[in-house]
Amino acid sequence: MIDTKRLQTIKKIYHRVLEKDVIPFWLQNSLDEKNGGYYNYLDRDGEVLSRDKSVWLQNREMWFFSKIYNEIEHREDWKDAAALGYNFIGKHCLDNDGRMFFLVDEQGRKLRKRRYWLTDTFAVLGFSQYSVASGDYKALRAARRSFDKIIDLYEKPEGLEPKFFIENRSMKALVAPMLLMSTAQEIRQVDKDYTEKYNKVIDTCICEVKNNFYKKEEGALLETVLSDGQILNNPEGRIVNPGHSIETSWFLMNEALYRKDKDLFYLALEILNCSYERGWDNEYGGILTFTDLWGKPSPRLEWDMKFWWTHTESLFAMLLAYIATQDDSYLAKYEKLHKWTFDYFPDCEYGEWFGYLHRDGSISSQIKGSEWKGTLHLPRLLLNGINCIDNYSQIGAIFG
Repeated sequence: MIDTKRLQTIKKIYHRVLEKDVIPFWLQNSLDEKNGGYYNYLDRDGEVLSRDKSVWLQNREMWFFSKIYNEIEHREDWKDAAALGYNFIGKHCLDNDGRMFFLVDEQGRKLRKRRYWLTDTFAVLGFSQYSVASGDYKALRAARRSFDKIIDLYEKPEGLEPKFFIENRSMKALVAPMLLMSTAQEIRQVDKDYTEKYNKVIDTCICEVKNNFYKKEEGALLETVLSDGQILNNPEGRIVNPGHSIETSWFLMNEALYRKDKDLFYLALEILNCSYERGWDNEYGGILTFTDLWGKPSPRLEWDMKFWWTHTESLFAMLLAYIATQDDSYLAKYEKLHKWTFDYFPDCEYGEWFGYLHRDGSISSQIKGSEWKGTLHLPRLLLNGINCIDNYSQIGAIFG
């Protein structure tokens, strides 16, 4: 039987963290009221460390303020904060080819554009949620355009200059089907007229994960494989990123719940179980950033660090697995993760969470915002966790 008392306690914790620590920190420190958009590079106390703006994080913060407006409370200051990002992004962050820049300056002048389309996935999330918050149909059309551009590049990768000499070695990365699947799931919630279109994209992503990246016999979901799905036996080819693997598992769980597909759900649990086993640090606790498929030394110097996003993704995956299966072993793993995460990442003095810890939990960097750390992973854990707990009876009825 599911522990409803514990679920309600977790829900209260999540509400408190969201409303007392996370929302005030970004609302008070990141808004650029003069130029529009958001400052992303923030010190522990919220001091702006750089006025350049990561477009990756402009999109995520537009999503964040839209999402809390849509799901927590219709507060005008949250809606205004979302509009600050929407207008800045629409005016400054889209190139003539329909793709996003990666970095702009304080005023929105272009500084950098990457060959990848990953930044554009978060434009889809932000535009689609803003369309709900604002009722502006133009925002939904913008989400569709960005999504279509991503699909075009995903299906025709020759449209991007290759990173390697692909005639000698052709590789593909888990991040592409993983992010594309979650992006399609997000816009599908809003754009009901094109459900079947998004379902087909998700089908493709599931097949990629299942048939090319998941190595059942090895008990691992790999970060990169050869283009035919084979393992490349070198340090990069053997990398397992437990955070990405576990994040992928809950994307798959969500899809299985949406489709009422037990086989897909059990695949997701397999990936969750083996990824957690590989990632958990038996010496210090917490989830390692990288491991090697065959236990060899990792080429990534940060392999033994503990990142905030790895832990938020793992917490939600374990929570969802517990609610769906009512298996106490997932609650036990959740509790172990919860204790380690809440012991080390929160900043009780200034709010929000530290992002980067050493292996033993000591702080590596005090920054709260950077080119990569912003308003996605922690708020998404809190919002999804609250929603999951609110709907535990429906979720448990499918797979419990």
